Amino acid sequence: MQGLEKLKVALGRKPRPTVENRPLLPPSVFEPMLYRYRKHRGVNLGSWFILERWITDRPYRFATAPGQSDLDIARGPNARELLEDHWDNWIVEDDWAWISERGMNAVRIPIGYYHLCGTDPSVLHETAFHDLLPVFSSAWSRITKAIETANRYGLGVLIDLHAAPGKQNRDPHSGTSDPPMFFNSRRSRKHTTRILCTLVKALNAYANSHRPPLANIIGIELLNEPDPSSDTDLQSWYISTIKALREIDSTIPLYLGECWRTGQYADFVQKMASPSLLVLDHHLYRCFTTLDNSTTVHEHIKALSDSSAPTPQLFARVTETLGRAGGGLVVGEWSGGLDPGSLSGKPGEQGEYVRTQVALYERYCGGWFFWTYKKQWAGDTGWSLRDSVGSGVFPYRVGLHKKRESANDDGRRRLRKDKEKDQALEVHTSYWAQYPGKYEHWRFNDGFLKGWDAGYTFLDSSSQSDPYGRVTELGFKGALAMKTTQDHGKSYWEYEHGFIQGVDAASRDYQASYCS
Repeated sequence: MQGLEKLKVALGRKPRPTVENRPLLPPSVFEPMLYRYRKHRGVNLGSWFILERWITDRPYRFATAPGQSDLDIARGPNARELLEDHWDNWIVEDDWAWISERGMNAVRIPIGYYHLCGTDPSVLHETAFHDLLPVFSSAWSRITKAIETANRYGLGVLIDLHAAPGKQNRDPHSGTSDPPMFFNSRRSRKHTTRILCTLVKALNAYANSHRPPLANIIGIELLNEPDPSSDTDLQSWYISTIKALREIDSTIPLYLGECWRTGQYADFVQKMASPSLLVLDHHLYRCFTTLDNSTTVHEHIKALSDSSAPTPQLFARVTETLGRAGGGLVVGEWSGGLDPGSLSGKPGEQGEYVRTQVALYERYCGGWFFWTYKKQWAGDTGWSLRDSVGSGVFPYRVGLHKKRESANDDGRRRLRKDKEKDQALEVHTSYWAQYPGKYEHWRFNDGFLKGWDAGYTFLDSSSQSDPYGRVTELGFKGALAMKTTQDHGKSYWEYEHGFIQGVDAASRDYQASYCS
């Protein structure tokens, strides 16, 4: 059965007769779904458009005081020439190839609202950047070129609004060196909603200007690391902004910063009805607080690897909650950075810390994005992916690596599926037999079969022509499970458990059969 047909079946619809090889789901639907629901293994292209001086200070050499933000650079002499040179040379063709060679399939690109002025100059009106159209007007063409180049390399792109009008947090990477006013300014919040609508329209127009349309825009992040005066203020803005964006495009995934209050924002998402993915973006760093810096690396590792510890418990609970709301969880920023006091100097300890994080995110999350791709200065193995890989701290390659063809294996694969299903059903039934109650184990059986088929649809979509041998895996398992059945009643949990176990079994089977 063709991949498109299998996905149609996995989504709970009966396949209609086909004419020759006409797909049941057109590529315009199928390919974006693969990009958006697959497991994202990626990296942040930090300090490309939103600049940060600790990553590279070359663009700051003519910045006005205090010399820490994009606005400070833009107010200095030769700003346009300096920025265009940086945009054209910080990330080049070889970088896209290097990222792909590592097995990664996605990038997160932080931008500011002022980078959109080339597609709509009015985004600058009555903002701190109101007179800087000549400086930033060419940024949008570089952003769209990045999306197109990423598409050639099979990389999904998450566009992250890192700097909003009025500034949503205190950090200079939010556009200015001024105090934040976003949550004190109704106009800033309304203007940001309009800017995000402009962004979605511009992205759609650009994607649809290609034949076939570009499918690799995996979502937009509404605000990076918002710091609201109250959760009510932010959540009210999220509700109105999501409504406005869904009226423009009901399918594009929307990513939400959760202020490091992951459980509360998972409950918030659960109460919202959304036709497509709503994803919480959690940022995990263990080097910015007094407690973090007084904790040893081995204690950090245990806290992230022990399934009974608070963070894994939180991730497990939130992932289930979000999946049942048709959403998911990603770690949009993380690193291997630790305070020197946390390290003992033993060989390999930083690498173990990094691998522990990867394992945690692989288990519970729809994806992850390392911060950051590179730094101007060599040698930072905690924060620069290039240096981390080069030193062996970060794995040389992530994800599955396809080595053998999977075609003409349907018969043997069906036998393996039935065997895995029977074993999983027996374990499931035996476990719940300990707890008297009314169960519908046939739902687990049904879910497992659909999960296996959905998982293999993603796995089989991995192109033999991909020179990097990357394998596409389903990432947002709970969200897709919701789409594969109309029955979300009190016994849905059995179907969901079966679906997720079926997806995981398919991935293990694929790895054993075609990757080892």
